[in-house]
Amino acid sequence: MEYEKETIINLIFNQLNNNKVALKRQFQTTKGKIGFFYVDDVLPEELSRQIFNVFPTKDEAIKRKDLREFKFVAFQMNRYNPLLEKVVYAFQDKKIVQLISEICELENVYADPNLYAGGLSLMEKGGFLNPHLDNSHDKDRNNWRVLNLLYYVTPNWDINNGGNLELWPDGLKKEPLVIQSKFNRLVVMATHEKSWHSVNKVLLNKTRCCVSNYYFSDTPILTTDNFHVTSFRGRPEEKVKDTFLRIDNFIRSSIRKIFKKGIRENPHQYKK
Repeated sequence: MEYEKETIINLIFNQLNNNKVALKRQFQTTKGKIGFFYVDDVLPEELSRQIFNVFPTKDEAIKRKDLREFKFVAFQMNRYNPLLEKVVYAFQDKKIVQLISEICELENVYADPNLYAGGLSLMEKGGFLNPHLDNSHDKDRNNWRVLNLLYYVTPNWDINNGGNLELWPDGLKKEPLVIQSKFNRLVVMATHEKSWHSVNKVLLNKTRCCVSNYYFSDTPILTTDNFHVTSFRGRPEEKVKDTFLRIDNFIRSSIRKIFKKGIRENPHQYKK
């Protein structure tokens, strides 16, 4: 069955709206540290499986592998199955943005048609994301990044597979909160100077697929927030790695103090 974008928008809206009270309670309960909520069965199972089945392969995506991360990303959406672009931008529809803003009690929230650091991501065996803070701003450094939306579409993804989202509400010296990258689950989390998060290592020969979006606003969630680049840290047991990542953060932050948009434009954006 072929789904139109408007149909996908309405399906997402209805599932969020039907659970609005519970989702709002979940976000409000957690907002003192890292506000988040998640909702399951976002789309009909058939549609979510279709999305997974047309995901680009790792050979069609861009590999990112270094001390910070190991994943594959895809964001030039016109190169892939049209269903993927429909789904990505369904989460950017005005009524979806407005509803999620109401759940999180945020004002003047905007989606990002440029997909700056958003789009599609894949992780195979060994894939990971070290604890990090997302870049505080959009690509032009005009608006503040306030929400991260992660929609998982790999069927039968068990928590023991690894590749799950980790939130560190009590800092990197405490145990993280693990949120399973469950099939057909949407996670929405706040992004600010204290929202450390990561993805633990994928442990089996299976690909974890995720549709991601960011929302931005005129003002940051925390009044104490300042501009920062995407900043990575080592896990508690990774002492040496943590030292290298701290140095890397310092160098990249220093460059951005001189060059507002960096030495070169970040290529991770959809060029229509």
